[in-house]
Amino acid sequence: MTTKKLVLFTFLMILVTQLSAGDGMYNILKFGAKGDGKTNCTKAINAAIEAASKNGGGTVYFPAGNFLSYTIRMKSKITLYLDQGAVLIGDKETGTSGYDLPEEDAWYKKFQDFGHSYWRNSLIYGDSLHDIAITGQGMIWGKGLYTYDKPEIKGSGNKAIGLKNCCNVTIRDISILHGGHFCILTTGVDNLTIDNVRADADRDAFDIDCCRNVRISNCNINSPTDDGLCLKSSFALGYARATENVTITNCHVYGYDHGTLMDGTFKKDFKDEAPDAKHSITGRLKMGTESNGGFRNIAVSNCVFEHSRGLCIETADGGIIEDIVISNITMRDVTDTPFFIRLNARMRGPEGTPTGVCRRISISNMIVYDVGGRPKFPEVGAGMVMGIPGYYIEDVSLSNIRIYYCGGGPKSAIEKEVPQNIDMYPDPYRWHTLPAYGMYFRYVKGLRVNDVVLRCLNRDERPAFVLDDVHDAVFSNIDAQKSEGTPQFILKNVSDFSVHQSKGLNDTTVSQTEKKEL
Repeated sequence: MTTKKLVLFTFLMILVTQLSAGDGMYNILKFGAKGDGKTNCTKAINAAIEAASKNGGGTVYFPAGNFLSYTIRMKSKITLYLDQGAVLIGDKETGTSGYDLPEEDAWYKKFQDFGHSYWRNSLIYGDSLHDIAITGQGMIWGKGLYTYDKPEIKGSGNKAIGLKNCCNVTIRDISILHGGHFCILTTGVDNLTIDNVRADADRDAFDIDCCRNVRISNCNINSPTDDGLCLKSSFALGYARATENVTITNCHVYGYDHGTLMDGTFKKDFKDEAPDAKHSITGRLKMGTESNGGFRNIAVSNCVFEHSRGLCIETADGGIIEDIVISNITMRDVTDTPFFIRLNARMRGPEGTPTGVCRRISISNMIVYDVGGRPKFPEVGAGMVMGIPGYYIEDVSLSNIRIYYCGGGPKSAIEKEVPQNIDMYPDPYRWHTLPAYGMYFRYVKGLRVNDVVLRCLNRDERPAFVLDDVHDAVFSNIDAQKSEGTPQFILKNVSDFSVHQSKGLNDTTVSQTEKKEL
C-alpha cells in the first residue's frame, strides 16, 4: 500500500470510528432512534438535526439498521450520513401520525401538477436552506410513500427528498428505492450536485425544477412507469424561473421492472394491456413538460439508455429552450422514439404569456438499436422535431448518428395527415405512426443533418425523411435504407434545401417546392 493510500485509509478509519462513537458527530441512536424496523424514529432524527444546528452544523449519522420515519426537517449546514447497512424507511401514515401536511394552496397551484406544488409532505424536506448534504452508502426506502397525489389522506407522503429554494446541496452515493411520486424533487435549488446515486423509482426518479448550476453524474436510474431524469421549469415558485447551466454525464437510464435495478436482476416481466401499453415503459431523459421558465445551457454526455424511451426536449408553457448540447449517447431497446424535440402551446401559466422559443440544439455521436416494434404500435419510432404553425424550431444540428429501427410501417402511412396537437400535453405517442420511419421534421428553420445511417430490422415502406414546412436545411453524408419504389425524402412546403454526398442520391439543391420526392 502506498503512503498516500495508507494516509487515506487511516483517515477513513478514523472517520468511521468517530461516526460510530459519536465523537463530534450526532449519532441518531444517542437521541433515541432504534434500527429495529418497528420503532418510528422521526423525533429522534429531528432532535439530532436540531442539536447539530444549534452547534453550527454537523453530520447526523445513521448506523446500520432499519429506521422508520416520517418527515425529516433539514437545517442549513447539516449532512445526513447513511452508513453501509443503514436503511431510512418512509413509514406509512396511521391516521394519528404521519408526514408533515403539504403547504397551503397558492393561487398558482393550477399551473403545475399536484406534486410540484408541495414539499413538506416528503420523507426528507428542506426550504430556504444552504450547505446541506445527503451522503453515504446506505439506502432510502420510500416504503410508505404514495406514487400518486393523495391530498384526501391526512399525513400521507409522496416523495423521498423534497427541497425548495436551497443553495449548495450535495446528494451523493446513496440508493433510493421506491421514492413515491419523486425520488428527488428540487425546486429553485442552486449549486446542486447529484453524484453516484442509484434510484429505483416507482414514478419519477430525479425532477430538477427551476434550478441553476446543476451537476448530475455517475447515476443509475430505473423508472419504468414515469420519467427517469427530468428537467423542469414550472411555475411552482410563483414566478417563471429557468433551469440553466446543467451538466448530465456518465448516467444510465433504464425502464426495467420496479426494484430490479437494486437487486441486479433487471427483469422485463411487466405487462400492461392498456391501449397505449408500449408507453407504460418510460425511463427517459426529458426537459419539460413543465416549461414556464425554459431551459438554457444544458450539456448531456456519455449516457446509456436501455429498455426505456429516449430523449425529450419540450417547451409547452411559454419557456425558451436554447443552447442544448447532447453527445455520446447509446440506446438499446427504445420503446418509442430516440429523440423528440417539440415546441407547442399548451400555455399552462399566467394569462398573456407568449408562446415559447426553441433554438440552438445539437445532438451528436448517438448510436441506437431496436427502436419501436412494440405490440400495440410496432411502426412507431421515428425521431421527431416539430414546432407549430407560426412558431419554428430553429438551428438544429444532428450529426454522427446511427439508428436501427424495428420498422414495419405501411406505405399508406405516407399520406397520413399528421395532427398538430397544438395545445396538448406533448408526448410522442400522441402521433402514433408517422409518414417517415426515420426522422420527421415540421416547422423547422436552420436544420443541419450529417453523417447519419438509418436501418430497418423489418421491411418498412415509408421514406427515411419527411420535411414539412422546413426552411434552410442541409443534409450530407446520408446512408438510409429504403424499400424499392419508396423515396428517400419527401419535401412539403420546403425552401433552401440541399443534400450532398449521400448514398443513392445525386447531389440536389431545391430552392423552393410545395411537394417533391427524392
